[in-house]
Amino acid sequence: MSGRRFLAGALTAAALAAAFAVRAAERLPALGVALAETSVSGVSSGAFMAVQFHVAHSATVRGAGVIAGGPYFCAEGSVLRALYNCMRPGRFTPLPATPALASFTTAFAASGAIDPPASLARARVWLFSGTKDEVVHAEVVEAARRYYLEFTAPANVVLVGSVPAGHAMVTQDAGNACAVTAPPFVNDCDFDAAGQLLAHIHGPLAPPAAAPAGRLVAFDQREFAGGNAFAASLADTGFVYVPRACEQGGCRVHVAFHGCRQSAQAVGETFVRDAGYNRWADTNRLVVLYPQTLARRGWSLGARGGFVMNPNGCWDWWGYTGPLYATKAGPQIRAVRAMLDRLALPEDRGQKTEDRGSDAKR
Repeated sequence: MSGRRFLAGALTAAALAAAFAVRAAERLPALGVALAETSVSGVSSGAFMAVQFHVAHSATVRGAGVIAGGPYFCAEGSVLRALYNCMRPGRFTPLPATPALASFTTAFAASGAIDPPASLARARVWLFSGTKDEVVHAEVVEAARRYYLEFTAPANVVLVGSVPAGHAMVTQDAGNACAVTAPPFVNDCDFDAAGQLLAHIHGPLAPPAAAPAGRLVAFDQREFAGGNAFAASLADTGFVYVPRACEQGGCRVHVAFHGCRQSAQAVGETFVRDAGYNRWADTNRLVVLYPQTLARRGWSLGARGGFVMNPNGCWDWWGYTGPLYATKAGPQIRAVRAMLDRLALPEDRGQKTEDRGSDAKR
């Protein structure tokens, strides 16, 4: 590469970084969402996080969509168990027994670390395993189904396992070929996973919009992580999709957790724009929250220091943020709950006017 081309590339990168930094400064809006109608979903590590968040806050979260994910507390605080027992189980690395995981759940609830599992009796759960997925095996997703059946009725739990999809978010018409497992891990399978899971959790939906017409807000995540998102392997910036109908408050909220190597740091805004949620959100009064992780490798010094080994930007479902990772006190769960609490505050008209003014200047 010539010096001139290198300089041009560096300047372009710097300009993009500067533009992103300005975009990241926006404050997550207060929209008066109905917290009791909250739902969650995720892909891969995001699916494990969706299950964790659902179980930890089952009194608030009414249901979960689990795409290539497993049962609550599957890894039991061990990265090796996460990589083997809970992704590609074998003879010497079996999946944890379902009754044992249910016992952990009951014990955590008894200590106040998570909501009482009685709240899971009303849970609506939609699970998906692609037949071409060689990253998280089908038996792991089946284990998640068995886990939920410890607490809720069979009619509340659906498992789809017949689509020839790779390890990815499965969509109607966006992304890679269906059987592929490759970035950005969004696959065109002629199958609308977002619509299916939302309908199972929330009931019959109005048809989706032809194209998203709301606003995608990049917001500052740092305030929800004690000012130091980096310490919890969270990005400084998250995203929220706000339909026009939700600007006046009173909507539901869905939290969509991306997978490993699928954060904005890795694939830009592909997941938040193409995963398929936003068109459904527009016509069904649904705000979609897209929290974001950050890849980290080992030790960092200074105020943003500490040891975190998360090179693929995964959500913490094995304990890299500490032993409380699967409870309400887990740094990532606590941060996302704080985001939901902000969205639930009464609409801040003054802040929204200020934000719109800032948008107009950009």
